[in-house]
Amino acid sequence: MLRIKILILFLMFYSTAINSQIEFKEYDLENGLHVILHQDKTNPIVCLDIWYHVGAKDEDSARTGFAHLFEHMMFQGSQNVGKAEHFAYIQKAGGTLNGTTNQDRTNYFETVPSNQLELLLWLESDRMSTLKVNQENFDNQREVVKEEKLQRYDNVPYGTRLIKLMDLSFTGQTYQSTAIGSMDDLNNADLSYAQKFYTKYYSPDNAVLVLAGDFEYDNAIKLIKKYFGSLKPANTTKNKYREIFFNQGEKTETVYDNIQLPAVFIGYKVPGITSNEMLSLEILSMILGDGKSSRLYKELVYSSKAAKSAGSFLMDNELAGLFIIYAMGMKNTPTEILNEKITEAVNNITNGNITDYEIEKAMNTIENDHIKSMQTVLGKANTLAHYYTFFKNTGKINEIIDKYRDVTKQDLLDAAKKYLLKENRVVLTYLPKINNGNN
Repeated sequence: MLRIKILILFLMFYSTAINSQIEFKEYDLENGLHVILHQDKTNPIVCLDIWYHVGAKDEDSARTGFAHLFEHMMFQGSQNVGKAEHFAYIQKAGGTLNGTTNQDRTNYFETVPSNQLELLLWLESDRMSTLKVNQENFDNQREVVKEEKLQRYDNVPYGTRLIKLMDLSFTGQTYQSTAIGSMDDLNNADLSYAQKFYTKYYSPDNAVLVLAGDFEYDNAIKLIKKYFGSLKPANTTKNKYREIFFNQGEKTETVYDNIQLPAVFIGYKVPGITSNEMLSLEILSMILGDGKSSRLYKELVYSSKAAKSAGSFLMDNELAGLFIIYAMGMKNTPTEILNEKITEAVNNITNGNITDYEIEKAMNTIENDHIKSMQTVLGKANTLAHYYTFFKNTGKINEIIDKYRDVTKQDLLDAAKKYLLKENRVVLTYLPKINNGNN
């Protein structure tokens, strides 16, 4: 009886969660800064999340890594805040902070007790307008980023997989480079380009500011105007992005790496994040490779025992992305077997072998993930910023689950037949260096 009561309570909570609306207010300052306010008085904390609409795709072709380098630069001090003092202010206030960079945007976020709201706004406005982009800070952070590249990518087993997948998939096109950039470009980076990058992209008219948490609307609006209202817009014209091409023929590459187990990574090129087809492709990705009950895991790991792990995920970007499938084989597994079984699984999908049970299971996971992301003020702030930045429709936060529910089995089949094609993919094979005849 107790279990039944718990289940009923869970279902009541689940139903309430997926049907609840995220309320928010939004407006623009005269300088172009878009502001989104979401009040949540559950806990006495407030989160500031500011997104700049600039990422790796906005870099010049010989200046890769600059967007990520600037994420680091933004913590190096401004007119009224000394080097590393941004961290000190937030930590002394009992808060947390960080920043992230991807292909399309860079964001900075802090969560503090709600009585520290003005501190957040002062800190962010100061570095938006008066960042110290000098030689000392630039050289210091360039070395930090270079070390990060070595530790997280170059010297990690399979660490170059996404770099190589993007390079092969988007050769000569937007997204050829990942946010970490190349070591040559980082070595050749110069201060003048960094200063121009800051002036061009770090301005109120290229940013979205989200406040989520325990605050009063009138007070927040007054403080935002106080700290951001006088900042000057850059009136920047964005770069013209290089055209994306699909179905260019299958590309393959073999990488001999310091690894113990062979692996295969396959990337199918997919459209930009605003395409309705991306909803179908996300559901297909979950059916194929989300978790240990997915098709790929059951076939490659449980059934054939050809792989130690297998899965799939979407790398979604603003203009185009990748549907990535991977399998890490056993020590003596031929990579041809991994490739063959992945291709069979994909062909089963494109041939229409999709069950209602699989679709419902994927949808339940999507709804569950969405609910979890709405449980924190930072999660809500990020989602609000995401839908405004890329869709110019902040209210999509309350519509997205219904949009997924509207996807039909035919939509899934159409997307699979359009994008999950051999001529639209890159196959990356990783083998231990000992297998290379040159070693």
